[in-house]
Amino acid sequence: MPSQTHSRPALSRIAVVTHGRPERIGDARARLAAVAQRAGVQIVENDADAELAVVLGGDGTTLRALHRFLDTPVPCLGINFGRVGFLTSISGGDLEEGLAKVFAGHYEVLELPTLECRFGQSTRTGVNDVVLASGSMGRMVIVEWVVDGNPMGELGCDGAIMATATGSTAYNLSAGGPVLAWGTDGFVVSFVSPHSLHARSMVLGRDHTVKVANRSDDVPIQVVVDGHAHGEVPPGGSVIVAMGARCAKLARIEGHSFFRRYRETFST
Repeated sequence: MPSQTHSRPALSRIAVVTHGRPERIGDARARLAAVAQRAGVQIVENDADAELAVVLGGDGTTLRALHRFLDTPVPCLGINFGRVGFLTSISGGDLEEGLAKVFAGHYEVLELPTLECRFGQSTRTGVNDVVLASGSMGRMVIVEWVVDGNPMGELGCDGAIMATATGSTAYNLSAGGPVLAWGTDGFVVSFVSPHSLHARSMVLGRDHTVKVANRSDDVPIQVVVDGHAHGEVPPGGSVIVAMGARCAKLARIEGHSFFRRYRETFST
């Protein structure tokens, strides 16, 4: 996850991505427009014209923006109007001060690795995680997992999580999986409520591939990528997950490190 920290010129054009529920951000759009006007920054409607995307929302809105700009050179900067906001670097209350710094060029860009998930005829890309959940509430799914062709065993569980370093502080953390520091070029496999005393998370590198097969008799697996359901894998089917070639671009105020954000968010 290289960080590009070279000196940057002042911005002149930005796009804006907002929370799906306008009431969550209040007058943030008007506040942003006022800062932009003072700085001589134009808010554009065409994504291709933007130098930066400013995101008004929490982690979910920021993930949506990262996907929207995934195949473009435009980085996304999050301003937190959500609950956790781990992907953001400016709080809602500090919008004016933070944006003034960013518009003046005082920000860095981090390249966030992705996961590629293949099942059936579908391929999906995740910035945070790929979650394989039981498709029948209250029932375990039986899965067999294989790493690089090596069988790792079969177990009953509520699901499995494959998370990037970015996503390791999300569902993976809640499920008891390890946190991967940003910059780790790998991903973690964790199981949700495993019916086993020996199921442990495993950290894998860029060159590894995980295959998860559904060995249940009658329980499908739901495939959820970055919080959005994309289909089901029936008994006998499988999902293949590996690190993707694409990177998402996250902008952050200079000096706003992962470890500082981690301490602020999870130490209380």
